[in-house]
Amino acid sequence: MNDVQSAVYSVNQKVTDASVIFDQTIAQQYVLYAHRLAARGYVQAAVGNMVMRVAHPNYQDGICFVKAQGVSLEEMTIDDLVITDVLHGIILFGDRATTVGHQMNREILRLRPDVQCVIHLHHDETIAFLAAGYEKIRPTGLTLPYLMQKPLQYLPAHINVEEDVGPIKDFIAGTNAIVMKRHGFTVLGRNVSECYARVNILASEVKRNIIAEQLAAVRGQGVDYISDEEVGWMASHGDAVMYPELKK
Repeated sequence: MNDVQSAVYSVNQKVTDASVIFDQTIAQQYVLYAHRLAARGYVQAAVGNMVMRVAHPNYQDGICFVKAQGVSLEEMTIDDLVITDVLHGIILFGDRATTVGHQMNREILRLRPDVQCVIHLHHDETIAFLAAGYEKIRPTGLTLPYLMQKPLQYLPAHINVEEDVGPIKDFIAGTNAIVMKRHGFTVLGRNVSECYARVNILASEVKRNIIAEQLAAVRGQGVDYISDEEVGWMASHGDAVMYPELKK
C-alpha cells in the first residue's frame, strides 16, 4: 500500500500521483458506452453515471475512470473524464469533482472485487412502473435471469445509497442490480460490455412487464411470469448459457 492509500483524504481532493496514467484506450471505451446508453434513451440531463475500474499496482482496489460532475453521459467527451481511487474518492487525474453518486460506485467496487463496471441511470420506465404500484420486475423472458445471474435488489424511496452508502454492505454480495424506487437502477458487471448488456436487458424487461400487464388487462387475465424456481435455476446456470467455453 502506498502513501496515498494509507493517508486520510477528503472526497474530491486533488492528489498528484505520477504513477497514475490517463489511458486513452480506456477513455475512448468509456465514451463509446456512455454515448450508447444515451442513444438508447436512458440518459436524462446530467444525472446518472458510469464507472470503469482499472487495475493499478499502487492501489489494491484499482482506480476509477468516471464522468465528472456537470455534464451528461450524452454530451461528454474524453475531456470530461477524471480518475479517482476507490478508497477515498480523491482526484488522481483531472481538475473537476465527481458527483455525489460516485460514493456509491466506489463502495460497490470496494465490496465487490469481481465487479469492474457500474452503471447508474434514472430510467424512465422503471421509475414509472414502480410509481404505478408494482412492487417488482418479474421476468417474462429467459434472458434476464441468465444474464443477471443474481436476484434484483429493491430499495424503498427513502433509502438513497448515493448519499448514504452504509446499507450497501448488507445486500451487495447477493445482487448484480439495485432497483431504486423513485430513482432508477444501478447495474454491476464484470466488464463494461456485460454491465451494458445487463442494463439493456433490465430496461427491456421493465418494458415487457408494462406491455404484458396492459395486454393481460385487456384480456381479463393475469401475466404468465416465469416462476421464482425457474428464475433461480437459470441464474445459477447463467455463465454456461451466456458464455459457453470453446471445446478443444
